[in-house]
Amino acid sequence: MRIDGSHGEGGGQILRTSLALAAVRQLPVEVHSIRAGRSKSGMAPQHLACVEAAAAITNGELEGADLRSERIVFRPGPVVGGDYTFDIAARAPSAGATTLLFHALLPALARSMQHSRVTLRGGTHVAWSPPFDYLKHVFLPAVGTVGVKANLELRKAGWYPRGGGEIRATIEPLTRWAPLAWTDRGKLLSLRYISGYANLPKHVGRRQLSAGMDVLRANGFAAESEIVSLPGPGTGTIVLIAAEFESGRAGFSALGKRGKPAEEVAKEACADFVGFMQTRGCVDAHLADQLVPYLALADGPSRIVVAAVTEHLRTNVWAVQQFCDVRIAIEGNLGEPGLLIVEPAADHDSNQ
Repeated sequence: MRIDGSHGEGGGQILRTSLALAAVRQLPVEVHSIRAGRSKSGMAPQHLACVEAAAAITNGELEGADLRSERIVFRPGPVVGGDYTFDIAARAPSAGATTLLFHALLPALARSMQHSRVTLRGGTHVAWSPPFDYLKHVFLPAVGTVGVKANLELRKAGWYPRGGGEIRATIEPLTRWAPLAWTDRGKLLSLRYISGYANLPKHVGRRQLSAGMDVLRANGFAAESEIVSLPGPGTGTIVLIAAEFESGRAGFSALGKRGKPAEEVAKEACADFVGFMQTRGCVDAHLADQLVPYLALADGPSRIVVAAVTEHLRTNVWAVQQFCDVRIAIEGNLGEPGLLIVEPAADHDSNQ
């Protein structure tokens, strides 16, 4: 099977989805034009770590597994659960996202017959990727509804550009891959606000908390809150807002950086949450595309109202359809709320 890495958004997501589903479906795959839509095409350390990790958990064969390579061939063997350690900076210094590496490994390890313990080293709170807190408090509860049994622990936070973070995951074999019907989110069951900081004065965390809670209260929301001092070698801050609904999950985060006041970090995350609550979405835009591979492997049809249709979602839908006999439709315009429909072959055949 040949996959065009330049399709749609043309980023690393196509590569990660291809690796994950090739391992699950036991299909050899060639991915070419990797990250052709980015300013620096080809594989950075993070993407190379995904390729090598996918080969490791399947005893697979690789061609083209080099930094900046724009083409790889992956021939997976059977997925083998167990104890694994992967370091994104093994080939070159990097704060590449461990969270995205986790995305590439979870579907296959969840489908294996063995318990797995995985240690991932690199960045844990870096731009253009979900922070650790989002995975733990939003993504994992969402895929847990599908049937995935996994837990994450932050050992060290890794910030750009230093990296040096570490997360540990435990993954249990799943018993059923269930569909989701999230078309009316219902009541807001819980709202969690986390203000995290690393190697900075305590007042930074307190200011992030105070500013964010003021915004939430002004908009009529009450949240459980906490300030967390994060271990690790670098400095940084994060705000995460995690929302649980009767039928849905959503998360909103913002990272600090030099020259960006703590109050602005808080307001950025809060603005995204308040904006989401003005839509009919059951999941945030990022969670929507992250769920697609799991719903494509489920044993029944799924329907989810997403807060916004994105090019990221469209691209991942296309990538998933290359591996799975599944009908996926997105009803809605780019940038607006929409309905994601995922129907495995047996279900959409019966509806024809």
